Amino acid sequence: MGEKKENNFLEQNPQTDMRITDHTEKKGTWVEQTVDKIIETFPDAEVYTFAAGISPSGVVHFGNFRDVMTSVPLIQEFSRRKIPAKLLFSWDDYDRFRKVPEGVPQSFEKYIGMPLSAVPDPRGETESYAKHFQKEFEDAMKVLDIEMEYHYQTQEYKSGRYDELILHAIQHRKEIAKILLSLMSDKGKEMKDIDPEKYIEEFYPLSVYSTFTGKDNTKVLHCDGYNITYYCNDTKQQETIDFRETKNVKLQWKIDWPMRWKIEGVVFEPGGHDHASPGGSYDASSKIAQAIFGIQPPVFVGYEFIGVRGLKGKMSGSSGMAISPGQLLNIYQPDLLKWLYLRKNPTQSFQLAFDTEIYRQYDEYDREFPSQPPAIPFRQAVSFGDILQWDTQEVKKLLERVGLDCDQSSIDERLAKAKYWLQKYNPEEMIKIRDTINQEYVSTMDTESIEMVRRLREDISQKVQLDIEELTYTLYEIPKREDITDEKKIKERQKNFYQNLYNLLMSKDRGPRLATFLCALEKEKILKLLEI
Repeated sequence: MGEKKENNFLEQNPQTDMRITDHTEKKGTWVEQTVDKIIETFPDAEVYTFAAGISPSGVVHFGNFRDVMTSVPLIQEFSRRKIPAKLLFSWDDYDRFRKVPEGVPQSFEKYIGMPLSAVPDPRGETESYAKHFQKEFEDAMKVLDIEMEYHYQTQEYKSGRYDELILHAIQHRKEIAKILLSLMSDKGKEMKDIDPEKYIEEFYPLSVYSTFTGKDNTKVLHCDGYNITYYCNDTKQQETIDFRETKNVKLQWKIDWPMRWKIEGVVFEPGGHDHASPGGSYDASSKIAQAIFGIQPPVFVGYEFIGVRGLKGKMSGSSGMAISPGQLLNIYQPDLLKWLYLRKNPTQSFQLAFDTEIYRQYDEYDREFPSQPPAIPFRQAVSFGDILQWDTQEVKKLLERVGLDCDQSSIDERLAKAKYWLQKYNPEEMIKIRDTINQEYVSTMDTESIEMVRRLREDISQKVQLDIEELTYTLYEIPKREDITDEKKIKERQKNFYQNLYNLLMSKDRGPRLATFLCALEKEKILKLLEI
């Protein structure tokens, strides 16, 4: 089958820019504006298909997750308007294995160039390298109660579903080459040593996985309809295959993307702001969608990247240094995690917290969505849980003693997350009560400081049960002296007193709120450590 004659579609039909980059000029939320734009652009769609996806080359991290969370509120708005819509998530597991990430044996270098779905799982837990990361992500989506229709590109390519569109792309290969060239700068062409005429003549919109090696280190020499002749660089062999039978070809990314928009009827797909840049992936794929596949490209929203606090190292799925949604659920409850993503416009960045900033995030969420009885503050879940060895019933009792009636389910859920957050990411914040008197520290204390500690110990020894309010008053009053009236000096004495107590109890200069801390400890333990 010969190649179709080229046309001047691009010159005659300049691309309609479907990117939404600013939501400030029109009325309504960004969600309402975007939904209106989608319906206006695709008024005859029977089901509005939203798309997201990722190559499972490593951990699908929290930045990739914004792909999904940008579509979720739009789907909800369609549901509110009683318009059928669905979210399609594509696993690009037919992509090549590019490099061996950290944590994977270097012996896996032998698989570089093979489809991710053909590489074994280094942990031996699932049927492939790709499946390992797919399962982790899909399990997290179940916990988050996010419903998606999953498509696996290895299956899609091998099913023959794309065969006719692959053929169509081959027949229009020179037109595609001209589109790609039009988006390259002169400097870029020069750096890649591209001769435009030669590029157009030799361009083929696909890659072939060699039947000899299973790898894509190949060069397409000729296409005649469904028949493809290619050269395997590894084995120095040439072969002609019918791709309907061998199922070993894959369209290049910027052609694959619009091909899928067409076959799935995609009306919206978000992406990182790098895709949205002029001349980037979305521009190229949109031009190909219109000129080659004859479709309107989907509405596109570019989102900003997400930052993290309290972690060291650059986030990257393929480098092995990445935090997945599943790992985030170890410290964030599901609704809170979704809220952190949904409360921001996609063009706004935000941070996830692995340090004490997480206290503020939980507090803001609790103010936004108050419950009766209230949820335990995350700060208390950390400090009370650590002091009381994560015993939920003991924490409940202590909360009641300090006048807090907290929801039991929140105690159960947040204590588990607080424990993980503390022990995994902030072990330096853990509370370890001393076993013996801190004699080394005592030797640095002056006589008056020792006397204040003894006064507190005497007061505690006389109590049957410590009372938070009484203890707070005692701690406040002991450092005072009649001959000192300057408020600043009094506060300094109180600060030093508290610091002495923390050092005697746990060898640190600071710790949880002192009165609550003392009430949580065993009385005999306090008396033993303060016997100086």
